Amino acid sequence: MKTCLTLLACLALLAPAVAQDSPSAANIRADMAFLASDKLKGREAGTPEYDLAANYVADQMKQIGLVPKGDKGSYFQHVPLVAWRPRDEGKIALTSADGRAIPLTFGTDYLTGDSPLSEKLAVNAPLVFVGYGLVAPEHGRDDYAGLNVNGKIVVALSGAPKFLQTEERAYYRSGRTKLKAALDRGAVGFVSISTRTGEKLYPFANSARQYKSWGMTWRQADGKPFVAVPLPGLAFVSVAGASKLLGEKTDAILNAAETKDGAIKGFDLHLSLKAELHTEIKNSESENIVGVLPGSDPNLKDEYVVLSGHLDHIGITPPVKGDAKGDAINNGALDNASGVATTLEVARLFRGKAPKRSLLFLVDTAEEKGLIGADYFARNPTVPKSAITADVDLDMPIITYDFTDVVAFGADRSSIGPAVRRAAARLNINLSPDPMPDEGIFTRSDHYRFVEQGIPAVFLATGYANGGKAATEFFMRTNYHKPSDDLSQPIRYDVGAKFAKLNFAITRELADGPRPSWNAGDFFAAKFAKK
Repeated sequence: MKTCLTLLACLALLAPAVAQDSPSAANIRADMAFLASDKLKGREAGTPEYDLAANYVADQMKQIGLVPKGDKGSYFQHVPLVAWRPRDEGKIALTSADGRAIPLTFGTDYLTGDSPLSEKLAVNAPLVFVGYGLVAPEHGRDDYAGLNVNGKIVVALSGAPKFLQTEERAYYRSGRTKLKAALDRGAVGFVSISTRTGEKLYPFANSARQYKSWGMTWRQADGKPFVAVPLPGLAFVSVAGASKLLGEKTDAILNAAETKDGAIKGFDLHLSLKAELHTEIKNSESENIVGVLPGSDPNLKDEYVVLSGHLDHIGITPPVKGDAKGDAINNGALDNASGVATTLEVARLFRGKAPKRSLLFLVDTAEEKGLIGADYFARNPTVPKSAITADVDLDMPIITYDFTDVVAFGADRSSIGPAVRRAAARLNINLSPDPMPDEGIFTRSDHYRFVEQGIPAVFLATGYANGGKAATEFFMRTNYHKPSDDLSQPIRYDVGAKFAKLNFAITRELADGPRPSWNAGDFFAAKFAKK
């Protein structure tokens, strides 16, 4: 993990560390050209190609002059991983109360789950439908009310009702939240059914294409995988397969799911599911890359603002159906070579102009596997956890158009909000509300693992103004998690530089101003901040 990758990278280390007054589109282009090249085969965590990318980032950190803050004086924080994937399709048998078999078609009606806890997992229990499975006392909502799920398999719709505030909706739609609610009530398994909105956003066919991809979690000191909620997800059911479980009520349920309240009364399905999952499990290894720019204020330099961006992508998968070229490499140009490139560019902008607090640049692994590298760092930081004041996350900026607004996820939950507004105003960039609340963005990028540790955070997404809506929707529909997210896209490297400049300005505000703090009574502060 310590060798130079290319002659260019090695020569770069010899360049003088001079201050940089403005962001460089050429730097963004050069970083993305290497990180999104076919040579790196999609940068999947735990592969040699990911290691090549990690070495490149470490070389750039050294060139910039960041102080190594990984393990044993290096730039690398080792992340021990457990990787797993389905060994086969498993066995699913759905039966009615009178013993009649109900046929299910793998890849059309459902996909089986998997688990890092066991190579063979068998569950046989009755099914209970719980609507969205929402338990939100602050809204007087308990979708489990009147239902007994003890010793049974919970069946719940994916997502969460639309009445919830966008970031709180993201919390309630997350797998950890849903599984915990079921486990706390004695469930022995979980089945998720897609909604019409969910399937529009994430086509079932794309999930089926990636079915054999490796899942990951980090490995604990005792060698066991870290699993936040040890309730097995047994199956994911498509809209097409929903009627096999929900019967004649299917349309009414799916229609109700699209309403604002999403209030759907649960009921016993009078069905049983016998599921047998076969999982391939192996240990794997990967690295976070960590560098620090020391602060200039003797009283504040031992506090840190973290800038994070994930380096990994999803590697090699079967080609998209109908692709004449048969391209199987998911290059991840915008997800997230662009975020890593802009993170490095922010570091270059600070060179020779250190703020009062120290800046910790975290380029992490296995984000695509469930924010794993960020979770490992947030729980096992290489600086005192109490010294981390905030996280600024750079993930998947859509830089195929000149953005004039951004969405600052999480900013208004803490004093980060005013800092973001001041920085954006100086660059004539507007702040917009979340235009895609069904996506659950707030819990789907690395900043959220810091939030779970009680640390205020912000994640910027390029906005919908000035052509952004069309550009974002095109990317999500056509290129997201597909081989076409490559360098052939109409990437605006000057816009990448602009994104770096904005994040530089925000980081400067946070590093020079009062220590970021949660707003009084905030939802996430109540969930996670230390009492």
